[in-house]
Amino acid sequence: MAKRGPYEKGEAKRREILEAALEIFAKEGYRGTSLRKVAARCNLSLPGLMHYFDSKEDLLTQVLRVRDEAARTRYPEITGPESYRAIVREGANTPGLVELFVSMSAAASDPGHPAHAHFGERYPAIRGAIVEHLRRRMDEGAIRADIPPERLAVVLVAVADGVQLQWLTDRSIDMEDPINDMMTLLSPPSQRPAGAAD
Repeated sequence: MAKRGPYEKGEAKRREILEAALEIFAKEGYRGTSLRKVAARCNLSLPGLMHYFDSKEDLLTQVLRVRDEAARTRYPEITGPESYRAIVREGANTPGLVELFVSMSAAASDPGHPAHAHFGERYPAIRGAIVEHLRRRMDEGAIRADIPPERLAVVLVAVADGVQLQWLTDRSIDMEDPINDMMTLLSPPSQRPAGAAD
């Protein structure tokens, strides 16, 4: 029988590190936070902390994975515009994680970067969930059906990611507004508020 004790302890410590990093980055930003602070929170030296990860970029990628897992737990399925708004609202309350997400998503274009595989899995999964929701809403007549849901899903993800990028340099932007505007544009003309553009 395999001895799992050290492995399980190692996984538990790795999880502790990731949760500490997630909390610290959310409050203080990841650029302004030394990994020594994360290590100290976990009663480790910096070399001890890095023992659990292949590189700093690997650690940061794993932080994003933990963030996404937590979001999936809180929002197991997209139930409508409020799901988008709630996720965007969380971003506004954790600017350090938005900063980390934007930076890592840009770096992930390099196939050799640790975040490349994460984003390669993340976007198809998110688009797939959005497509399912859009199809249901189209079948109900709640949103327009003249654009394929697969293309609309790409647009919705682009809006959500794009507004986060703009918000990092201009905090006067309300990140919920573009989500609300997209929902208005997707509504059939008969259901749009008076004065809304076609």
